[in-house]
Amino acid sequence: MSEPLSIVTVHAHPDDEASKGAPTLAKYAAEGVRTTLVCCTGGEEGDIHNPAMERPEVRAHLPEIRDDELARSAAVIGFGEVVKLGYRDSGMPDTEANANPAAFANADFDEATGRLVAVLRRTRPQVLLTYNDDQKMYPHPDHLRVHDISVAAFDRAADPAWYPELGAPWQPLKMYYSVWSRERMVAVHEALIRLRGSSPYSGDWLDRPSQDHRITTRIDVRHYLWARTQALRAHATQIDPNEVFWFGLTDEELAGVYPFEDWVLAESLVGFPPEGEREDDLFAGVRERVS
Repeated sequence: MSEPLSIVTVHAHPDDEASKGAPTLAKYAAEGVRTTLVCCTGGEEGDIHNPAMERPEVRAHLPEIRDDELARSAAVIGFGEVVKLGYRDSGMPDTEANANPAAFANADFDEATGRLVAVLRRTRPQVLLTYNDDQKMYPHPDHLRVHDISVAAFDRAADPAWYPELGAPWQPLKMYYSVWSRERMVAVHEALIRLRGSSPYSGDWLDRPSQDHRITTRIDVRHYLWARTQALRAHATQIDPNEVFWFGLTDEELAGVYPFEDWVLAESLVGFPPEGEREDDLFAGVRERVS
């Protein structure tokens, strides 16, 4: 029997879906692929990063506002469904929020993985997207936990011995890690210098260890860069619309500089690209099986 193409992407907080993979997911949604966003926390520890939103009534209702922002961002990207796992934001490392018993990082690991397994068994994705295994440059407790439960859920969703009460087993075929390539950062940095005269990409960014050698998959999203821009702007409390880091280049300029999003194929039951080659489709090797 044929299976409809389906993809699930797992994120830690509202706004992560806008900064990591929005054009890729918009492209597949436009193609008719079933796209599901899993957001693990409510982003309760997020500060207000847009001066225009620094108002008492906003700060007093920040969790509710961030929830509305998530809904607007997801609508822009075209997600067919948004699933909230219901955990509390754990906060940055070594902050008081880390000790909150409701924090995602303090959740029982098997129980948290089970919540994601339930989503996978119901939505039956061939492709699962999650965070990189190398998070040394941004070791947020919630991002680390997203990676860990995703890796476990990829296997456990197919194992009838795990969570038999959560639906029929389902095996995703591919799991990808998101990555910000150094090649992209350098390309944007050089374009900002050339076109604007300055760049916010300091040495702290440009000197980061490169993971470009790990990239297996490069998606051409030149016609979907608007999804990133509009989704980021939907998170008005978190994103300053005047921030050059996010909006220094127009979508058209970025398309001419670096029109791709990059991914690392971490697990695959349908094979890996030959050494030295890169995929241009997250469903490479899958489409033949479900058609």
